[in-house]
Amino acid sequence: APSPAASAAASDLKEIKSPMVGTFYRCPSPDAPPYVEIGQTVTEDTVVCLIEAMKVMNEIKAEASGVLMEVCVENAKPVEFGKPLFRLRPSSAA
Repeated sequence: APSPAASAAASDLKEIKSPMVGTFYRCPSPDAPPYVEIGQTVTEDTVVCLIEAMKVMNEIKAEASGVLMEVCVENAKPVEFGKPLFRLRPSSAA
């Protein structure tokens, strides 16, 4: 079981969840760098990954501002609706 401190820290993180069933891709193409890296600051409009569904590539945006803390899915793996893709530490509201 995680320590109380670890679970408290994890509860501060916001999950970016998959809006659809499909295949998760961290990069726009196999030879391109990932859209985002751990430690990177993102905004609501930052594209964080692609999800391919029925041969259509769907750009997934962070929908929150913060610092990317964790990638929850391996590249090119299937994802379900609602599956956490990333976790980020939200920016404090300005």
